[in-house]
Amino acid sequence: MPVPTPHLRVDLDRLRHNVRRAADHAASARVSLRPHVKTHKSIEIARLQLVSGARGITVATVGEAEAFVRLGCTDVFIAYPVWVDDDRGARLRDLAEVARVAIGVDSLYGAANTGRRLGGSGIEVMVEIDSGHHRTGIEPDKAGVVAQAARRAGLPVRGVFTFPGHGYAPGAVAEVPAAEALSLRAAKASVEATGLAVPVVSGGSTPTLAASLSGARAYRDDDDTTEVELRPGVYVFGDAQQWELGTCTPDDIALTARATVVSLAGGRMVLDAGSKVLGADRASYASGFGRLLHRPEARIVSLAEHHAVVEPGPGRRPRLGDQVDVVPNHVCAAVNLASELWVEEAGGLRPWPVTARGLNA
Repeated sequence: MPVPTPHLRVDLDRLRHNVRRAADHAASARVSLRPHVKTHKSIEIARLQLVSGARGITVATVGEAEAFVRLGCTDVFIAYPVWVDDDRGARLRDLAEVARVAIGVDSLYGAANTGRRLGGSGIEVMVEIDSGHHRTGIEPDKAGVVAQAARRAGLPVRGVFTFPGHGYAPGAVAEVPAAEALSLRAAKASVEATGLAVPVVSGGSTPTLAASLSGARAYRDDDDTTEVELRPGVYVFGDAQQWELGTCTPDDIALTARATVVSLAGGRMVLDAGSKVLGADRASYASGFGRLLHRPEARIVSLAEHHAVVEPGPGRRPRLGDQVDVVPNHVCAAVNLASELWVEEAGGLRPWPVTARGLNA
């Protein structure tokens, strides 16, 4: 029986190709991948990444960590300055009983609080630095102060990390990865100056992934044994943002929303996939609220909860009842709205549950 629209659909061949390609490039560059699974929130895809050589997984929340550890992932980094209260402290201690777990810290007070609640648990910390995104993270030259505070509080320090989110902008890939590498090296030197080792430096994003891999030497000295770790997420699927940034081509896009044309009134083309399916994200550089995979000139010009209004561009317009494949602007947001992904393989469809859907705490 056909799956009713709208629904999210995954091209398994493309997904596998994207995962293998990144893994092969990382291996050639002697870089570890620790993919961010908040993109897909799927245990099946996490397993595919791990089998392909991923070092472990990255998550954004304790809830996501719990979901993936419960299903067998044993090396998890929560890349977030987690504020550890009684609830999260107990949950993190439980996780540490069955998995290797690290969390982020980016302040003296945060390190002291984390140590008070988690010291002696075996949970490691990574010191977050700001490499230019200006969201979270301390200045690179102050990483050593935070690392020492964490160590005094009884927390093993695994290393330093950053998120180069300012790479999500046209033309940014030309300069962001090099600046990120310099920031991580400065943070590493700051920590080492206090007498602590830095086993891992961690960064990366999907837009900057190719440049980071090709310039991997910039993250370490030639005789350095520090592990360089990159944490891309969107690369497994691609989305309209990556398409517009030139990070992927339409042939790379592995997830779309299958939608039906429900109205052609007034010359508009309206689909049944609105913001409750696609998500409402629209970056400043985005040319619409999403794109159509097989109509590159088309743009979604407005979005409501259950309507996507499309300017179809040149060529024959679809008819009422026709189905089209929509590329969401931000695939992470779209996946978090779905209960399952419908996976295409050998001409058939099967559902994969969105394992960590809605686990935002």
